[in-house]
Amino acid sequence: MRIAVNTRFLLSRHLEGIGLYTFEVLKRLVKLLPEDEFLFLFDRPYEQRYLFADNAKALVLPPPARHPLLWYAWFEWSIPWALKKHKAELFFSPDGYLSLNSSTPCLLTVHDLAYLHYPEQIPFPARQYYKYFTPRYLQKARHILTVSEYTRQDILKHFHLPEGKISTSCNGIRQAFAKHPPERQKEQAETRKQYSQNKPYFLYVGALHPRKNVAGLIRAFDLFKEKSKAPHQLLLTGRKAWMTTEIERSLASAKYRSEIHFTGYLDEQKLPALYRAAFALVYVSFFEGFGVPLLEAMYSDIPIITSDNSSLPEVAGPAALYTRASDPHSIAKAMLQLLKQPSLREQLIAAGKKQREKFSWQRAASDVKRAIEKIRIKS
Repeated sequence: MRIAVNTRFLLSRHLEGIGLYTFEVLKRLVKLLPEDEFLFLFDRPYEQRYLFADNAKALVLPPPARHPLLWYAWFEWSIPWALKKHKAELFFSPDGYLSLNSSTPCLLTVHDLAYLHYPEQIPFPARQYYKYFTPRYLQKARHILTVSEYTRQDILKHFHLPEGKISTSCNGIRQAFAKHPPERQKEQAETRKQYSQNKPYFLYVGALHPRKNVAGLIRAFDLFKEKSKAPHQLLLTGRKAWMTTEIERSLASAKYRSEIHFTGYLDEQKLPALYRAAFALVYVSFFEGFGVPLLEAMYSDIPIITSDNSSLPEVAGPAALYTRASDPHSIAKAMLQLLKQPSLREQLIAAGKKQREKFSWQRAASDVKRAIEKIRIKS
């Protein structure tokens, strides 16, 4: 079978989110299906390292699809042209977008329906695009994969598709998180010296935008500091995405802002050490389709504080303390619990070592393979 794949998020700068999912799944999928031919469709120049095996070739299709008008041009004109010209028998799209203007059977991975739950946090042009196209993509897809059971149920609830059309998969972690240094205490000391003034710290990892509730985390940290007088700092790691005004306001009004540090985006060479040196991960989003930082924290052997909403309890299981994302006092209370109860930290870390075994990129790639085989049989 000739399988075309949307690889527009395999970027040369860095991989995060959907780009990481695309990278890790395809790296394994081309080896799981060695008899099939893969055509990777990029929207800009690509790196040779993304062609993972001899059965994978690449094609660059203009325009660079990074705006709703360009999304439309790429998915409804460029993609159909390529599928037809290269006689693709299946189109796999790992980022939730499809082409309506093509008769090629489609396999779609959907990561979340955030646009339905928090539309005001998405720029207007993108929001309108999702509102119009997502229901049509879901109808058009021959089969749909979701990265969590929560997202699967969310789709079934809002779009009333046949249950058999949607199956649940997962995310995994980068290999660097599975390797721990022999001298962890030394690494911890060096990391805290570099990033947190030699002090313990709570860690947030992810893009900075409203749905991630970074502003609420900053307010919670202020409450924690006021009540505990502990030396702990707060590290915020990730790129600025959109609508960061509230974050900036919260920081400006924070009493302990001198103990809050933005590291910017850190690659996989630096990020694992930052996790391992943390006192805990605090990931209190309003909504997530999965929440990869939870899994990264479990592999880093640190406890987790997270929200009690969406997919987060499904992923973290017994490895986390749960809070109400909308209530900074609830978040601060969980931070104080970890500070005052060392045995609770150890309990959560031990639970994380078991919970993390449920998720892997190998499982995710195998799930995609099974979906492809299902479509192959029906075609």
